[in-house]
Amino acid sequence: MSPLRRSLDPRVAADPDRLPPGQVLTEKWPVLHYGAVPTYDLARWRLRAFGEVAAERTFTYEELRAMPVTAVVTDIHCVTTWSRFDNRFEGVSFAAFAALVGMTPEAAFVEFHCAGGFTTSVPVAIACDPGALLTWRHDGQDLRPEHGFPLRALMPRKYFWKSAKWVEGVEFLRQDRLGFWERNGYNNSADPWREERYW
Repeated sequence: MSPLRRSLDPRVAADPDRLPPGQVLTEKWPVLHYGAVPTYDLARWRLRAFGEVAAERTFTYEELRAMPVTAVVTDIHCVTTWSRFDNRFEGVSFAAFAALVGMTPEAAFVEFHCAGGFTTSVPVAIACDPGALLTWRHDGQDLRPEHGFPLRALMPRKYFWKSAKWVEGVEFLRQDRLGFWERNGYNNSADPWREERYW
């Protein structure tokens, strides 16, 4: 999308602060990831919650989908400079999930463990933001495999790599731990409005 079209988009014209600096709007949802898209047998898939919690727990996909559903409409911003407005995600509120597993007062960070050994982390305050989810639906349909099916994180206040795909574990930490992309040059804070893209 050209800068001219970006400037004429009525959503940006109505609220110019809605689009972070350096970003360009798209109606598409580009597919970006490193490595192959994993495949899952949902009968065997498990989500592990561990670390600073009352007791380690695992959840089946059915148990996860049976949790109370929260819907969030939010904008997403990729470090590669595209943004997509008004995405509707559905899933379990991360704050509710943290309460369910008994996150301890000592927990200060959350690390997402994903397929292929990928990880990323965010502060608890970001993970428990009202718009943050463990999500499985986007715009009325289950996530496609290339977008993180069966489960991805949604951290709307950060660049989109913090909304990790193919989540298999959630670890609650006392101290932060750099993830795959952060160890390879991405800025750990990842604030789109400050253009915190790289170290």
